[in-house]
Amino acid sequence: MLWYNSANIIAHQRRSFGMVHQAQVVIIGAGIIGASVAYHLAARGCTEVVVLEKEAVEVTGSTARSAAGVRHQFSSRTNILLSQYSIERYKHFTEEIGGHAELHQHGYLFLFNDQAAWQAYQAVIELQRSLNVPVEVLTPEQAAGYIPELNISDIVGATYCAEDGFVDPHGIAMGYLNKARELGVKVLRDAPALGFEFADDQVVAVQTPQGTIRCNYVVNAAGPYAGEVGKTAGFEIPIKPYRRCIYVSDPFPALPKDIPLTIDVGTGAYIRKEQDTVLMGLSNHNEPSSHDTTVDWDWLDTVLEAMLNRFPILERAGLSERQSWAGSYEITPDHLPILGRMPNCPNWLNAAGFSGHGVMHAPATGLLIAEEILDGRAHSIAIDELRIERFAAGELHAERNVI
Repeated sequence: MLWYNSANIIAHQRRSFGMVHQAQVVIIGAGIIGASVAYHLAARGCTEVVVLEKEAVEVTGSTARSAAGVRHQFSSRTNILLSQYSIERYKHFTEEIGGHAELHQHGYLFLFNDQAAWQAYQAVIELQRSLNVPVEVLTPEQAAGYIPELNISDIVGATYCAEDGFVDPHGIAMGYLNKARELGVKVLRDAPALGFEFADDQVVAVQTPQGTIRCNYVVNAAGPYAGEVGKTAGFEIPIKPYRRCIYVSDPFPALPKDIPLTIDVGTGAYIRKEQDTVLMGLSNHNEPSSHDTTVDWDWLDTVLEAMLNRFPILERAGLSERQSWAGSYEITPDHLPILGRMPNCPNWLNAAGFSGHGVMHAPATGLLIAEEILDGRAHSIAIDELRIERFAAGELHAERNVI
């Protein structure tokens, strides 16, 4: 239940500060999450919204550097529900928003080579099926039918979901932003949040290089910078940035364009096609947190070792250094996002920490944060297990399906 009144906040701000800029909601971050929140607010009539983008051009950070996968195959019930809503929206994105999601549902294929892990995963499959996820259990031989020359010598089982696939994150984010602008939302470029003003345990203004913006609500959708944005406001938000590299092949038609995004669970290595090229990735879990987004070429040998063992056909592919890139995951301790209000500042909301799943959960997040602001509480999908209070309470239910 909301214990404060927005009209009173506005009146207090006018008396105390005068008017420089005014907004109902200031959203920090113009990536896919901030864009979705802005659109969902505006679509419900809350159009006095300002989105702050610290760069000169929006949608050039983590959103633009994503591997772009979308999937239902999670171990967390809440993540599955977020995916179900979001992927359904991506199916109808052009007609509903006017942008282009470019949803390609070629599926996700998970390969297991450890018997104990495979047996433990049966409970995850049961959860997915209980929520009507059309996940299939495959034999190693059936899995080999999806990827030419796939090494299945040590594979003990596999899962496949045809509803999974990948999208165009830039097209989605720009679609949301353009529609939000049409509805009256303002996007400020070169406008990082430099500081915050508080009154009576509420945030009442955001300081930017372009002036101070008085507001009723702040949404922290700053992606890999969300922890630092929180620290600027005096909050401890456990989100840290970690580099993730994507290595891209030269055109390689030997792998069909419609292969599933395939994950070698034992190593974490994955591949998918992007037009005629192959995208390859493998997380370096020993790398410290940073905002470094240069490609780690020293890590490539480790990546290739895993790739060539599972996908020996790639031995015939050339590597395109020019097309390879790196971006940031915004990681929380349990690999689940932090959504909803700060308990000690209820008009500050977080929408960050997706741990690599922001693109696939952006539509649901925009819907839920809009509900949290306009209805007092998110209700389309329960987000209590995603609230920041879980860390202090020690109530963590970590997502296991993390790539």
